[in-house]
Amino acid sequence: MSLAGKTILMSGGSRGIGLAIALRAAADGANIALLAKTDTPHPKLEGTVHSAAEQIRAAGGNALPIVGDVRNDDDITEAVLKTQGEFGGIDIVINNASVIDLSRSLDLAAKKYDLMQDVNVRGTFLLSRAAVPILRDAANPHILSLSPPLNIDPKWLGAHTGYTLAKYGMTMVTLGLAAEFAADGIAANTLWPRTTIATAAVQNLLGGDLVMAASRTPDIYADAAYEVLIRPAKELTGQTLIVEDVLTDAGVTDFARYAAVPGTPDSRLFPDIFL
Repeated sequence: MSLAGKTILMSGGSRGIGLAIALRAAADGANIALLAKTDTPHPKLEGTVHSAAEQIRAAGGNALPIVGDVRNDDDITEAVLKTQGEFGGIDIVINNASVIDLSRSLDLAAKKYDLMQDVNVRGTFLLSRAAVPILRDAANPHILSLSPPLNIDPKWLGAHTGYTLAKYGMTMVTLGLAAEFAADGIAANTLWPRTTIATAAVQNLLGGDLVMAASRTPDIYADAAYEVLIRPAKELTGQTLIVEDVLTDAGVTDFARYAAVPGTPDSRLFPDIFL
């Protein structure tokens, strides 16, 4: 299977992981609509929705850059309608847009807390919901959110409570949609890397050569997302999937495998897929 001719509506995607996923799909000839705010260059981050569209076309796909804010209901409606009008439908929704602030609770500004909730949780819910009536008509509909498995270990809950809550909210939305629309054949899963991914956001937030050296390139995340999205929707839904490195005698390879996190309701290994 491939993503040839499939239409993806993605929140964000001007750079980093979202753009890497879009470019992987574009290599198959997919149609990608990007709903993003970056109409003009950011002072610290490369790329705009327009430059991303150019890269998608150069990679072999069709692109529809849509300047808008996933927090705005009208922008979401417009993005869904524009995507349907341009490409004739929607096969996949990727909830990529996300705000990160790792401040401790006493240092986290209320405004930033609200922003993370609005973009990460509300944006994931409303964009996915708006696309559901069109996804119902797709041959192999998927919703994929870039968010982590639910883990109440104090190590994660206590590290950055506001951010963790917002990312877990994305996951809960996605798992809820998986259950609610299973009868419609719409898959909804989450995907999260085992290690940090080398993006400009990680560089600016965590900094340091050691952090970047220990991080994987966005391509490994993109390859993992691709493998999820080409799977039959009715066979893979309601899962929190992890991108893992595969160790060989020669060391860590560029391969990846995907596994449901132990302790989830449907705990099982996702069949090993070597990219």
